[in-house]
Amino acid sequence: MKLKVGSKNYDLNFGIGFVRNLDKYYGVNVQGMSFGMGLTKALSGLRVYDPASLSEVLYIATWADATRPTQEAIDRVLEDDNTDIEKLFDGVMKELATANATKIAVKNLQA
Repeated sequence: MKLKVGSKNYDLNFGIGFVRNLDKYYGVNVQGMSFGMGLTKALSGLRVYDPASLSEVLYIATWADATRPTQEAIDRVLEDDNTDIEKLFDGVMKELATANATKIAVKNLQA
């Protein structure tokens, strides 16, 4: 899946690096122990069509691109009236449902 920000298309990567970065962003730290709950938190936000969650997931999914867009640039894309945000939510969920690193979590969340 690609995301166009300005004049550039960015590849979205939903692999293990994506999950690790979600854990850093959303992770839970209890008494010095880190629990990787990033994917679960992100999926919950996407299921209820939370635009902040979508922006964060899109930003994190560009982790492998050295010239990744800023979070603010992605926010502007989502705020643009020409962006079909519902289609973008659905596309991201479809990608997460088929990516090897995330498909089981998506399946379990939908059960």
